[in-house]
Amino acid sequence: MPWFPGDSLNAVLGQGFVLATPLQLAVMTATLANRGTHYRPQIVKTINGAEQPPEILHNLEAHPDNWDLVFEGMDAVVNRSYGTGKRAGKDLDFRVAGKSGTAQVVGIAQGARYDSEALQERHRDHALFVAFAPVEKPRIAVAVLVENGEAGGGVAAPVARELFAEWVPRTESAVNTTADVSFSEGADNG
Repeated sequence: MPWFPGDSLNAVLGQGFVLATPLQLAVMTATLANRGTHYRPQIVKTINGAEQPPEILHNLEAHPDNWDLVFEGMDAVVNRSYGTGKRAGKDLDFRVAGKSGTAQVVGIAQGARYDSEALQERHRDHALFVAFAPVEKPRIAVAVLVENGEAGGGVAAPVARELFAEWVPRTESAVNTTADVSFSEGADNG
């Protein structure tokens, strides 16, 4: 299939040929939170009492200033008055960094406007939100997809907030001194 100039524009926006699962989005978010360290996702922390160490797949090299810009941008989405993901950090004792998004379900004709009321519910946009916390020392990364939820910041971000509100306080006293988010904080399968 040929690649047209419009395909590049769609790809930049995460549309067209760009496909990602929620797990892939969470891994990408964890890689950002780790400033480029990309871990293999894993579900369990131990098997029959034997700890399963996280596996680093690769390290993405970037200038520290570039990582700082990513953190600042994602922090602003949640912690600035104009941020679309403000609900992800509401009333928490730590800072969350995130990015809201929308996944279009059906095509809209050129020049037409999205009209939620005119669509069947199953054709409404999906709500997306990816985030990590705490910003100062990331320990958890999440990707939330609410099918036909329409508003990443309004619908998916509050779900992420609930995850953070439960997880961070429970683990903060038990974490070691590293800041790596590796998906290894999962269930004990012993």
